[in-house]
Amino acid sequence: MTTAPTTFSSRVILVARDIKLSHSVFALPFALLATFMAAASRTENPLPRWSTVFLIIVCMFLARTVAMMINRWADAKIDADNPRTAKRAIPSGNLSRRFVLMGAIVCAAAFVAAAGGFWLINENPWPLMLSPVVLAWLCVYSFMKRYTWLCHLILGSALALSPLAAAVAVEPAYLSIAEPYLLAVMVMCWVAGFDVIYALQDVSVDREQGLFSMPSRLGENASLWISRILHAISIAALAALWHFNGLLDIAFLVGVIIVAALIVLEHALVWGSKTNHINMAFFTLNGVISLLLGGLGIFDVVRANGSL
Repeated sequence: MTTAPTTFSSRVILVARDIKLSHSVFALPFALLATFMAAASRTENPLPRWSTVFLIIVCMFLARTVAMMINRWADAKIDADNPRTAKRAIPSGNLSRRFVLMGAIVCAAAFVAAAGGFWLINENPWPLMLSPVVLAWLCVYSFMKRYTWLCHLILGSALALSPLAAAVAVEPAYLSIAEPYLLAVMVMCWVAGFDVIYALQDVSVDREQGLFSMPSRLGENASLWISRILHAISIAALAALWHFNGLLDIAFLVGVIIVAALIVLEHALVWGSKTNHINMAFFTLNGVISLLLGGLGIFDVVRANGSL
């Protein structure tokens, strides 16, 4: 039996482990790609300021932390009744729900303050004005699996806010064209698709607890076909983004082709609803996908602006 941490720093470290901060990699590269694309849409200063990039990274980190802490706080009882999640910090007794909730509130306040930084450095009040709306939507997902099997799409839409929010922070006028929305559609369908795959682990538990997920409500085979369709849409959105954005060149196109192959591999790993390789399908491959697309996209945008 493990001993619950007693010091503040040890509890913070436990929170960081419990919410898996390393998984911030799923959305952050797309926010950064949108940052560079939005800046490149301007006639002057086609590259974002480093202070802007730093603030976007801080906001992304804080927003995800709030969302995950609310998720752990809201799902404490559900997690306790699921053998896969019973060892998480709250159900195991290592952290109190109050500590996690207070941490989420502190991080939410820090997120709003960081969003206000764009007003100071860029004279752009929109991130601050929209920050409460963003936080509210990020936290909605934690409660939706109690009501609808569309919860996977709601999670996808929460992460899809990242490129749109970054565009608002850098150049609000960029939202008047299709490109940021194509990137958002890609993120939403990609995330929803792999979240359906992840839910394969908890089909029986979700049914016992009366929770909603596509696999538990629609069946595993039907859900996997929906996941495949969502991932096909995500690839189509990427191809359209490459076609319409004149700055995305060969590097990004190669990335799109590789990502399409990785998504096929992801589905091959769970063919027949198998969960033996779920960590590779969910964490490893999707981490590679986000880093690859974000990195190659930024490379093309920066190179097109003559900075490489």
